[in-house]
Amino acid sequence: MQDLAEGVARFQHGVFPAKADLFAHLAATHTPATLFISCSDARVVPELITQSEPGELFVIRTAGNLVPAHTPGPDGVAASIEYAVAVLGVSDIVVCGHSACGAMTALAERHDLAGLPAIADWLRHADAAPARAGTGEVDALVRANVLAQLANLATHPSVARALTKNRLALHGWVYDIPTGTVEDLGTDGQRPAAQANQALLEPLSL
Repeated sequence: MQDLAEGVARFQHGVFPAKADLFAHLAATHTPATLFISCSDARVVPELITQSEPGELFVIRTAGNLVPAHTPGPDGVAASIEYAVAVLGVSDIVVCGHSACGAMTALAERHDLAGLPAIADWLRHADAAPARAGTGEVDALVRANVLAQLANLATHPSVARALTKNRLALHGWVYDIPTGTVEDLGTDGQRPAAQANQALLEPLSL
């Protein structure tokens, strides 16, 4: 906690004054263009990876960057998605997986999760990933899981409506921690034809 407190002090005395005008604007304005759904993994920081300023990304972080398919009933992930799309009017949604993902490693290596029932239940939202991957290799499963979550995302009514009206695009990314590169799996989960035969984990041009 001491490190956190010292970090807050550095923010208040060093970072905040340099961006005071931005924060004054953000106090009354909230218009992010992108919903960024990533893993809760501490090594994956959406704002750092994309070099985004405060206010530019609406971020949802879940274990394994999982997006449960839409079902009736209260759901914090669904509520955040609906707010981003129907209220904030984001034009893009990125689902970003990453290398060495603990959730995908647990699936690939068939870890015993009997003592972790909440994790076991949550990982059922990735059930479609192994079939998409066609292999138990972790990197393939990470990519297949991103595509599976894009499919789940499209089941949400607000997303489906926006897609039908061409007001929204879905993107699948995979971030490689040791190299800092980002693989673009393509809009709506379909890898662009121009990239189809390129080596994996190439830097993404933004």
